[in-house]
Amino acid sequence: MKTGYHTTAPQARGHRGGAAGWRFAAKYARLCGLAQIRVAACGKSGFFGRRGQKWQEKSMPDIKAIYTTVHKDDFPEEMTILLGDEKLVYRKRVWTLDNERKGLRYGENPDQPAALYELRQGSITCGGLTWRGPGQGIVSAMTEAQMLQAGKHPGKTNLTDVDNGANILQYLAERPAAVILKHNNPCGAAWSGDGVAAALEKAFWCDRIAAFGGAVVVNRPLSLQAAEMVAASYFEVVAAPGFEEGAVEVLKKRKNLRIMELPGLGRLEDLTRSAFLDIKSLADGGLVLQKSFVNRILSGTDFLPATAASDGLSVSARAPSPAELDDLRFAWAVEAGVTSNSVIFARGGATLAIGTGEQDRVGCVELAAHKAHTKYADTLSFRECGLSLYELKQKAAADAALAEKLADVERRTAAARGGLEGSVLVSDGFFPFRDGVDAAIAQGVTAIAQPGGSLRDAEVIMACNEASPQVAMVFTGQRSFRH
Repeated sequence: MKTGYHTTAPQARGHRGGAAGWRFAAKYARLCGLAQIRVAACGKSGFFGRRGQKWQEKSMPDIKAIYTTVHKDDFPEEMTILLGDEKLVYRKRVWTLDNERKGLRYGENPDQPAALYELRQGSITCGGLTWRGPGQGIVSAMTEAQMLQAGKHPGKTNLTDVDNGANILQYLAERPAAVILKHNNPCGAAWSGDGVAAALEKAFWCDRIAAFGGAVVVNRPLSLQAAEMVAASYFEVVAAPGFEEGAVEVLKKRKNLRIMELPGLGRLEDLTRSAFLDIKSLADGGLVLQKSFVNRILSGTDFLPATAASDGLSVSARAPSPAELDDLRFAWAVEAGVTSNSVIFARGGATLAIGTGEQDRVGCVELAAHKAHTKYADTLSFRECGLSLYELKQKAAADAALAEKLADVERRTAAARGGLEGSVLVSDGFFPFRDGVDAAIAQGVTAIAQPGGSLRDAEVIMACNEASPQVAMVFTGQRSFRH
């Protein structure tokens, strides 16, 4: 079976960094736009034979059509939830676009009708807390006027990506910050005192391949420089609290780009200490209601010392330096938006590698480290040769000079431990064994933040103390699982 695309599609030749370096996506976008799934019928004795070939020819147009079909939903205009004596009223969000009333394009998948609702009336007081009520909407409150360019108007995933961007950025409000999301996970995130363009640049280079077709969310007005970066690549969504002069005109060069001006992204700090009603649906039609996650780490001083006792032995870890604390706080904020089990490597206010959704803790660390090594090598290859790592490996098979270059890239990547030397690591759950910590230390981390509370906390702290140089560790006092 042959396919017309692969996960690391060839990137266009580009320049070394900066806005110009983003132009790799122009060729990539064209490639992906033209990509077709080609199943080679192998004749009577092949995988499919004549019957398989006929099935392919008949079904292919239908498969393509689901991505261009807008589903009309039959959900009601208004929805009411009664929680005991308290009443919440939600109104369905629709927009008039191209002289037509439109709701969500579709749901999680293209064949799933869906509707977006905004909380319009009511409030919840539960457990002595007043939860988020009407008037605090960001994504659900988006109007036609705020959808500066609808492109192919948004589906559920476009909006949940932006929503998760806001979820992360609410804890990073004090500096210009940017996060790029794909499939509701961050590809890269960063903050910078040098402005939103600098933050976006760092977020992009965390994982430029994963960023393709993603959503860009920032917490400051999008500058002209940042707009040029976005327009030079292929993204599906860009959301900001505002746009500097000329930025929208640059962005509109991408006709299908959804451009969202969401003022709430500029006041996210108002949300950090409040919870919302989090509703999870079960496959049997049941519901789980829960208080949403609220991050208790809003400054470096909110971390707890890593101390533990075992068999009469008390141990404590080295306290992080101010720079390490800053990176740990940043990474813990990003961790709130990552699917669990997860870990994040970070340095200098930017993510280096994000390990998501693994079943075991050490496997998650190993996955993130592998990603870091791959992305580091890809960045070297792209900036120095104008080739993705995938392309370089392909061409090196028949080109001695490129084979030598590939060997050099691999050697430098190994020497730098995938760029992880001097980084910090955060984990959304405690380490049940020291193997995950040992794996992180082997990559050159200098500090770790984790919830604490394991029966083997003492063993894990000892792993940090035995490292040379000694690795710092702090506890968060809470998990940030997200499923």
